[in-house]
Amino acid sequence: MDIMLPEGDSKRTGEKVRGQDPGEHPSVTLFREYLRLKTVQPEPNYDVAVRFLERIAAELGLGCQKVEVCPGRVVTIMTWQGTDPQLRSILLNSHTDVVPVFEEHWTHDPFEAFKDSQGNIYARGAQDMKCVSIQYIEAIRRLKAEGKRFPRTIHMTFMPDEEIGGFKGMQLFVKRPEFQALNIGFALDEGLANPTDTFTVFYGEKCVWWIKIKCEGNPGHGSQFVENTAAEKLNRVITSLLQFRESEKQRLKCDEHLTTGDVTSLNMTMLSGGVSFNVVPLELSAGFDIRIPPTVNLQAFEEQLTAWCRAAGEGVTYKFYQKYMDQTVTCIEESDPWWKAFSGACRDMHITLKCEIFPAGTDSRFIRAAGHPALGFSPMNHTPVLLHDHNEYLNERVFLRGIEIYTCLLSSLASVPPLPAEG
Repeated sequence: MDIMLPEGDSKRTGEKVRGQDPGEHPSVTLFREYLRLKTVQPEPNYDVAVRFLERIAAELGLGCQKVEVCPGRVVTIMTWQGTDPQLRSILLNSHTDVVPVFEEHWTHDPFEAFKDSQGNIYARGAQDMKCVSIQYIEAIRRLKAEGKRFPRTIHMTFMPDEEIGGFKGMQLFVKRPEFQALNIGFALDEGLANPTDTFTVFYGEKCVWWIKIKCEGNPGHGSQFVENTAAEKLNRVITSLLQFRESEKQRLKCDEHLTTGDVTSLNMTMLSGGVSFNVVPLELSAGFDIRIPPTVNLQAFEEQLTAWCRAAGEGVTYKFYQKYMDQTVTCIEESDPWWKAFSGACRDMHITLKCEIFPAGTDSRFIRAAGHPALGFSPMNHTPVLLHDHNEYLNERVFLRGIEIYTCLLSSLASVPPLPAEG
């Protein structure tokens, strides 16, 4: 697809990025600079990201606020004030951290932001989600350069620790007065790539449950047929859960109308226990990652978990390490003013949308739970889904098209007329 580049867009301040192609679009250059910042879990360098964002805010003449939600975890907020600040604002959320890498499986250094001859940019965070952060920024840069002003204020938030659950990021931030002061009406957050011509938009998420099941049994010498062992009980539990997993897998496979977001995913992710090869252990445990769609009755599902544990024998217990219970979804009916503005702008751009439940978890769940409608949307079509995968990449033309899309979306969303609740 052809990308129209606004005149004068290459004239900006900022640091020169190493290896910069003099013919490269400056938005791509900024994207690659951001990708090179090693904000990788488990020890992300958040300080360098905050300095990068502060520099950009100064370039664009945006307000910049830093909120330390807990030691070493800072939320950076950029604000473009609207002409009617009493109206509820638009929130553009993204996170600065990225997941770990296994460099031996990468074709290029995952923090070099290498660009090949086809314009594919390889880096951790290329899809998840440093692309969206820069697309927000560059869309606002273009709108400001065009002299545009909108009634509604636009805030950009850059969150820490999303990749490890958001417990020291958005979960804390939504409880703070600084969040309330943003006066949010509607929020955008991350989505997923789509390998087809279609763009995927997410209006809700699964509830994430992390659970560890512990089985206690009779210990003894490894040479004996000890009765009622922890291993036998754990085997029954694992069998029950994996049979359920298979049934959900087949349900997804057999119904073409279902997506991954419509079924419950379940995976055993940890096994632990035992002290020696010749000792039958007193206890063994297994960890499970369960993702439950908003259509499932959570109380009934937990009752099923309890029944599986009870059926495995005495001394079988479970403990939650994460148990998210809010099943709020965002309205996607044309009668909703936010959805009307979003979907209408997409129609104007001849964009085909596919609405789904997000199969994993993002910071959107905390925003929705706080009472604010939110959509997950990353404008990446014709792109394989590579978040958290080896050789994660995004093509520069898809990236640039995303800036155009956000430019149109922000113009529409920030111009939504006053709602009845706003007087």
